[in-house]
Amino acid sequence: MPPARIDLGTTHSIIYTSGSTGHPKGALLTYGNHLWSAVGSAFNLGVHADDRWLACLPFCHVGGLSILLRGVIYGTTIVVHDGFDPERVNDCIDRDRVTILSVVANMLQRMLDARGERPYPSWLRCVLLGGGPAPPSLLQTCAARGVPVVQTYGLTEAASQVATLAPRDAVRKLGSAGKALLGTEVCIEGPKGPLAPGEVGEIVVRGPTVSPGYVGGPEPERNRLGLRTGDIGRLDGDGFLYVLGRRDDRIISGGENIYPSEIEAALQRHPAVAEACVFGVPDARWGHAVAACVRVRAGMNVSAAELAAHARRELAGFKVPRSIHFVGDFPRTAAGKIIRRRVQEQTAG
Repeated sequence: MPPARIDLGTTHSIIYTSGSTGHPKGALLTYGNHLWSAVGSAFNLGVHADDRWLACLPFCHVGGLSILLRGVIYGTTIVVHDGFDPERVNDCIDRDRVTILSVVANMLQRMLDARGERPYPSWLRCVLLGGGPAPPSLLQTCAARGVPVVQTYGLTEAASQVATLAPRDAVRKLGSAGKALLGTEVCIEGPKGPLAPGEVGEIVVRGPTVSPGYVGGPEPERNRLGLRTGDIGRLDGDGFLYVLGRRDDRIISGGENIYPSEIEAALQRHPAVAEACVFGVPDARWGHAVAACVRVRAGMNVSAAELAAHARRELAGFKVPRSIHFVGDFPRTAAGKIIRRRVQEQTAG
């Protein structure tokens, strides 16, 4: 059959944002948005003849749908699961010779816990880790165990990946989300315009993967530099992106800017802590104070006082949580990301 003629400007899909920071919005994504995303990813990760990409993220999420579309565009085999189960995923990697896998931090941690000390096979060449800043302790564990993790930063409005760490830089730039993919530009913006390397500000994205708008409006927030993502980060001198968290998640306490991801990473360095979620609570003296909810690893015990003491050894005093609560699990999006505002609401309630 002759190839169909496709107008790359035509809307291909409507994907709703995760809603992790507010009401989900339907992002219009064109054929061109998806094609350029696939092309940029291919130039970064490569396309191998024996690739088998495991899809265990939901297809209503851009991270899941993009895997399926890459299979069509590349001619790559996609192994589809109807949900995420860590033991089933581990078994599938071994049995079905999966070479690429896309997960978020919670999913990867559960896979490692289920796997134990048994190494992953040599054909697993890339574990794409997205969904927000990854705990440094998780990245260090993967590096020590030879798990080929590469961080990626993306958003629904940019058809999945914006920046992804190339496998050759995975250890050298541990903690970075990598460089912008081919065709995409990333800059860091402050109140007066673009910022220099090392300075912290809002991540702005421009390129052919960026959505033309939302269903029924409003339009995505843009300026002359591109799409304002609402995420906070910095670029190093080599152009590698480091993501600190959401602009709306920032806690201002006594005039100091505090980013939850730094405190969550510190708490998760305690051996008893599986996951942590940090947020601000009203405080009469400082405006806001730091609070945390923690999920403890199965079979382990730790007190709030012990965790506060641990945090005090890791962080400046004003970043140490004033209150620490324990939960069995967290409210999550379909892709497994913790919904911070829901945690905050439940704790306040």
